[in-house]
Amino acid sequence: MDSLHTPVFIAGAGPSGAAAALKLNALGIPCTLVDKATFPRDKICGDALSGKVMVNLKRIDPQLLEGFHAQKWKEGIWGIRFVGPKEQQIDIPFSIEYDPDKEIPPGFVARRTDFDNYLVEQIKKAEHVQLIEDCKVIRTVKEEDGFVIQCSQGRTFTTPLLLDASGAQSAFSRKYAGLTKREAHYAAGLRAYYKGVEGFHEHHFIELQFLDTIVPGYFWIFPLPDGHANVGIGLRSDYIRKKKVNLNRVLEELVSSHPDLKERFAHAELLGKVSGFGLPLGSKPRPISGDHYMVLGDAGHLVDPLTGEGIGNGIFSGVFAAEQAQKCIEQNNYSAAFLKAYDERVHRVIGKEMKLSYRLQQLMAQKWLVNFLVGIVTRNNHFKELISRMYTDIELRSRLVKPGFWLRLIFLKKF
Repeated sequence: MDSLHTPVFIAGAGPSGAAAALKLNALGIPCTLVDKATFPRDKICGDALSGKVMVNLKRIDPQLLEGFHAQKWKEGIWGIRFVGPKEQQIDIPFSIEYDPDKEIPPGFVARRTDFDNYLVEQIKKAEHVQLIEDCKVIRTVKEEDGFVIQCSQGRTFTTPLLLDASGAQSAFSRKYAGLTKREAHYAAGLRAYYKGVEGFHEHHFIELQFLDTIVPGYFWIFPLPDGHANVGIGLRSDYIRKKKVNLNRVLEELVSSHPDLKERFAHAELLGKVSGFGLPLGSKPRPISGDHYMVLGDAGHLVDPLTGEGIGNGIFSGVFAAEQAQKCIEQNNYSAAFLKAYDERVHRVIGKEMKLSYRLQQLMAQKWLVNFLVGIVTRNNHFKELISRMYTDIELRSRLVKPGFWLRLIFLKKF
């Protein structure tokens, strides 16, 4: 079969690849988007959608965000419930003053089956996107003027610009960008769906529990519609190896025998099976572009090191990659030097946040420090308000890793 030429080839129709395709469509740039699956399909994930997702859906197309808000398969989220190693509990709203009866939630939880399929359904309506499902990339060959991509179904494509959004196990990013797995910058997670978990915050806060047995990882409970919940556990890979942690056993013990959890799961029903996944963390800056290519989302190791969030960062990278692609086409320049602007933009917008998250992750390994800080915040609403502000104020958040900041707070109550 003869090869088909496309101005931009995108491998992977998850959030980062879908965002790139939708943005390219909005810019009037033809592209080909392939995915090895047929949608809807499941994707193992925590399912949390931060404000970053909302910002970028609107940036791609305001109607894309409006359509999302009209969906019934999501749960609005108004804050985070933190639980420390000594089971101290802190409820931190995303905004100190909020009205769930009148406002649109700042965040959501939605099964990836539903969210990813929503994006793909919008792509199917797009004028400039050729979507091919059940099409696996088998081989990529670098040539002087771009790539030749051999896919299943006997399809072959040529392109001057390849966007790799094929996820955490991307063979392309390992081969061409050198993004190999390093345990200190990688995490393993388990995800399960339950029905009937009790004890949620009345405004459906997501829960991050930094429990004694899994610090510096955490156990999570994220509410979903219809009384369902996404429940999981995540821990950095080097800790798993050093401590010989069996995540499946830890998860089972937490929901069945942990003093503060077993009652909440007493009448809960496990839906389906417990599934595992890997998280390539954005703990350090890495090259995410090169001659005739850009790497997006999880394939580019853009997962937040502390929270494990990958969807928001992935969509950011997809939008940025599409906008960079437009410049490449306009100037007929696909060189590594020209594409470096994509790396710089990604690291400028989300790099500092991920660096701070990595530092906080390291601090979380000190149980005594976590207990001490949680105890301070639990007893003082002033500190709760401050932490709430840190969600949107990166400069303020950067002070959190400095000991002097906490000393001033404790003794002077100034910030």
